[in-house]
Amino acid sequence: MEKKEHLGYTREQYKIFKKNAWIVLLAFSILYCFLYCGRQNLSYAMPAMMQEEGWTALQLGVLSSVQFWTYAFGHLVNGRLGEIIGVNKLIVIGMVLSAAMNMLIGFQASLLFIIILWAVNGYVQSMLWSPGMALLANWWPSSKRGFATGFANAFSGLGSVVTAFVVSLSYMVFPKMGWRGAFVGSAIVMLLVVAVYPFFAKEKPSKIGLPEYIDPNQVIETNDNELRLIIEKKGKLYPYIHLLKQWRFDVWMVIIACSSIARYGLLTWIPTYYTEVFQADIETGIIGSVICPLGMAAGALVIPWLSDRMWSQNRLPWVVISSIGAALTVFGFMNAEPGMIASFLLFFAGFFIYGINSLVWTFATDIGGRTFGGTATGILDCAAYIGASVQAIFFGSVLTNSGNWNLVFACIVGVLVVMIVAALVAGKGNKNK
Repeated sequence: MEKKEHLGYTREQYKIFKKNAWIVLLAFSILYCFLYCGRQNLSYAMPAMMQEEGWTALQLGVLSSVQFWTYAFGHLVNGRLGEIIGVNKLIVIGMVLSAAMNMLIGFQASLLFIIILWAVNGYVQSMLWSPGMALLANWWPSSKRGFATGFANAFSGLGSVVTAFVVSLSYMVFPKMGWRGAFVGSAIVMLLVVAVYPFFAKEKPSKIGLPEYIDPNQVIETNDNELRLIIEKKGKLYPYIHLLKQWRFDVWMVIIACSSIARYGLLTWIPTYYTEVFQADIETGIIGSVICPLGMAAGALVIPWLSDRMWSQNRLPWVVISSIGAALTVFGFMNAEPGMIASFLLFFAGFFIYGINSLVWTFATDIGGRTFGGTATGILDCAAYIGASVQAIFFGSVLTNSGNWNLVFACIVGVLVVMIVAALVAGKGNKNK
């Protein structure tokens, strides 16, 4: 009988497992990257929507906010639902339905109908990330989850960049459609990508004839087994109660809500900032504003990877470090003139803000494990998008009523300071989570 080696596998089994773990990570990351074409395209279409339809920043802020609310609610449901019915099934359904909503929006003239469709789009888009984190937990042990979740999150950061180019290309391919081309072109690209995904991503090792891996961290492995027993004894919905009873988990909800206010405060409004303050045209504003999501992609990859190597049992110090870096760079950007310095500051603002975001998903898979990492992710992502919805309405109202961009950036700095305080409180005396 061949000797068992890493993660409880024989040498040949481990080679197969490792290869498929990478395939799953790449497949999901690429799919999720292109999901953003059906979400972030609104931000890049907003300047054209204002020009062509006369809609105000407040009206479009409400439109943007509606998706965030339904996306938040959807995560509460879909994180757990994916673990019950199958994560890959939910991922594919969500991508297809999101493409359908975007296609329909491309043929609408009524803002009310667009708001309804965008609300549905928010819900179906929530079918991917939380199940996706459960998918990665099935293939990546605890010592590598910072890298794996950060890698996927980096691709979600790149999603905003990809969306910018897809929208720009759509304007060229469908010049007579105006802003509607941003939605039709995105839908076509999303359908092409999701058609390929099921052939590569396998839900768990058992789908390729392997046993489940044994986590080398005995504490994590024991926790996984205990969580399975909890579900067997107390029911499929008990994970919600189990997680919310832990006060440090609740503090992480505050952290991700603040992080999302900062993140979407930049992603939603920076394209408009470029056109209004830096006096760039729509296409130039889109290309210039991708500097921020490029920084986000880099931060999402680097900071969780560093957390695997330092403070892996307590990732909160990285929240403090990243929040300080983000606050300083956002403050610098609000006083910068157009040019290289502004781009540099915007890149690192995104780098630090999204680095925090990635740490949250690493924490979610640590605390929820393979048993209900998707549920933990869903609850945290719900908190994240409540924050995102608040910023959309608040910042849209500020810009419509006063045009005060300094107030927008000052509020972003403020929530970053709140994150520093929350992380210090939760990290005090905490050596495990």
